[in-house]
Amino acid sequence: MKKLLLVTTLLLPFFISAQNALETEVEGVIKAFFEGFHKADTVLMKKTMADEIVFQTAFKNKEQKDILKTDDVSSFVKAIGSGRPVDEKWEERISSYTVKVDGNMAHAWTEYEFWLDGKFSHCGVNSFQLFHDNGTWKIIYLIDTRRRSSCEAYKKNKL
Repeated sequence: MKKLLLVTTLLLPFFISAQNALETEVEGVIKAFFEGFHKADTVLMKKTMADEIVFQTAFKNKEQKDILKTDDVSSFVKAIGSGRPVDEKWEERISSYTVKVDGNMAHAWTEYEFWLDGKFSHCGVNSFQLFHDNGTWKIIYLIDTRRRSSCEAYKKNKL
């Protein structure tokens, strides 16, 4: 029993360190995705995404009815690269990352605020699913929520 406890104690930091390294890799992919998003660099964004990817948004419409919208990936990428005015600044500020990894699958939950030309627009969370594809993490699924209420920035700025 003492030997098992000793071995476990000695190996535990290795497993924790390996898990933290994988979580850091996943977080890096998401940061690269948003770097591309902010710069309208669709080449960089595509490097973070699998060939087959699902984009969805969950929100409430004006009548407060729950809506789930599935976006076409090519339309999304086109909107980022050439669908917005050149002088319009989109900024998604990530306030937290929660990453879980199991083998070749990862999940990341990120809280965010979206700012348009320096003005608060909305907030929500992103839920990313990633697959470790032979040495590279790729985003395979992204769903986000969007709301204007219950946002700290909204309350602070009274927008």
